[in-house]
Amino acid sequence: MTTFYEMGLSAPIVKATDKMGFEEATPIQERTIPLLMDGRDVIGQAQTGTGKTAAFGIPLVEKIEKGSGKVEGLVLTPTRELAVQVAEEINRIGQYKGIRALPIYGGQDIKRQIKALGSRPQIIVGTPGRLMDHMRRKTVRLQQVSMVVLDEADEMLNMGFIEDIETILDQVPDGAQTMLFSATMPKPIQQLASKFMDSPEFIRMEAKEATLPSIEQYYHEVQDRQKFDILCRLLDIQSPDLCIVFARTKRRVDEIFEALSKRGYLAEGIHSDLTQAKRNLVMRRFRERSIEILVATDVAARGLDIGGVSHVYNFDIPQDPESYVHRIGRTGRAGKEGVAVTFVTPRELGQLKQIERIINRKIIRRPIPTVNEAIEGQQQLAVERLMKAVAVERLGMYKKLAEELLEETDSVTLLSAALKLLTKETDTTPVVLTDERPQPSKKYGRNKNRQPSGRSDKGFYKGQKPYGKKKREYQRV
Repeated sequence: MTTFYEMGLSAPIVKATDKMGFEEATPIQERTIPLLMDGRDVIGQAQTGTGKTAAFGIPLVEKIEKGSGKVEGLVLTPTRELAVQVAEEINRIGQYKGIRALPIYGGQDIKRQIKALGSRPQIIVGTPGRLMDHMRRKTVRLQQVSMVVLDEADEMLNMGFIEDIETILDQVPDGAQTMLFSATMPKPIQQLASKFMDSPEFIRMEAKEATLPSIEQYYHEVQDRQKFDILCRLLDIQSPDLCIVFARTKRRVDEIFEALSKRGYLAEGIHSDLTQAKRNLVMRRFRERSIEILVATDVAARGLDIGGVSHVYNFDIPQDPESYVHRIGRTGRAGKEGVAVTFVTPRELGQLKQIERIINRKIIRRPIPTVNEAIEGQQQLAVERLMKAVAVERLGMYKKLAEELLEETDSVTLLSAALKLLTKETDTTPVVLTDERPQPSKKYGRNKNRQPSGRSDKGFYKGQKPYGKKKREYQRV
């Protein structure tokens, strides 16, 4: 494999990729980046988890000059979550060059976005509906855009955004370099490429196992109310050296780590509401192993440089396969083995199947561990601790005391008492977590009778003036 230094990238980019923990380019990065740096249009057919964000993010940052004050790069994504994730990764890539990306998407106060646009980001990462809203308001102008990326184009097609994309691309200057990434290539995507791309290079990455083979992956089918007790049983059975527990929301992160602390586990939580000073403190304690369990949201855990993690627990199943790959990739590093456990409610089995298709790997179902298994796990750990102390052999000062005790108590009883003291008792301190309805996945959660992209059943949007050549109305999304 090729390193980013060997690809001839600038020092700020190489420094950023090194800090992000990228040691070598992935296959799609190795094949895509040179073509994009050479100014070619590129179509990349690749699954999530292959490193495609950096495949287009690195050339975007590399080719844009700092200080232009204009939007020169545009990335279109199907969902707000992906817009945020892509913008964050581009910002990490551009951190030493001074190139910034701003996510704009529906569901966030548009006035706040307009204010953020005043800081003149060079790259916009947005969902089609909200981007067109800014175009109509003239708060985003595309006259200076020289590079356009369509990320997860097939998903934007599934969500009914294809006409919106065409409207946006009509406003981009002729000759702008275009990159299209899609897991599949249905006919409408091919037609879009034919219309807006100039002799594109086609790169197809064969679907393969997108997750490390050194990671043991399995799931437990559980009810939401069972999750916390089962997590505690697994922690007692497996006794992970360092582990990360991923939860869906910031509130749930707080509740889980506080509940773990009540039951005697060394845990802390991290999410985006914490101050940077608090986040740094939590991470330092985790790296120093003064805490053993880190409870985190996806956003907080992205980009963290953490070594030695033996287990990852998906307390809540991730909402998209790429998040799953990012999560479990925190373990099984540097050739070491890792374990990834996912809790799946009956309603979320469809999302699990979607993840399996994307990673091209079957995730094994295992029975829910029992309380007795948790107790046995702690007893075995106590035995291991005792035998480790025997192996050290620095026991001289204790031998006389042991001989005196053996005069009063038989050896079996004495050893049993020692093991009992070393064994962590099962804690049944009551814990109540706020009920959270599982979020639907992008593909399995949509109502089949609902029109895509906010359209009414007549195919029009509500509440806005027409934009562009076609007389259509757009909803703010």
